[in-house]
Amino acid sequence: MIEIAPLRAEDRDRWAELWEGYLTFYKTSLPAERYEITWRRMMGSDGLFGFGAYLDGRLVGITHYLFHASTWGDDVCYLQDLFADPTVRGQGIGRALIEAVAAAANAAGASRLYWLTQDSNATARLLYDRLAVNRGFIRYDYTR
Repeated sequence: MIEIAPLRAEDRDRWAELWEGYLTFYKTSLPAERYEITWRRMMGSDGLFGFGAYLDGRLVGITHYLFHASTWGDDVCYLQDLFADPTVRGQGIGRALIEAVAAAANAAGASRLYWLTQDSNATARLLYDRLAVNRGFIRYDYTR
């Protein structure tokens, strides 16, 4: 049975392993200080939140989310990162994490929940297409 709960202080090392797996999947890396900053923000009350998915008490999945203002309505919830240990995929971890963020968004009165993924992330998109609507937007990143 999957348990979903806010990330806990004792999850720090395992969370870092999972987040590194997520970053590796997206062919990127971050310096150690970014891990520390992100962890501190999630453990504090700095507007960044995280849930963990636990199987038999072991952290096997993570998600990070935040709320922000919107010009189109009330605040919205952005699910920024979602990752499940590859050894436990297909067991409902991703769905359970998304549903936990959706419940948090509803409880906070967010007008919507959204997230991004690469168009080539076919496995994740199978789940996302069952849970949400792809509105067809394309993301651009302006580099300085």
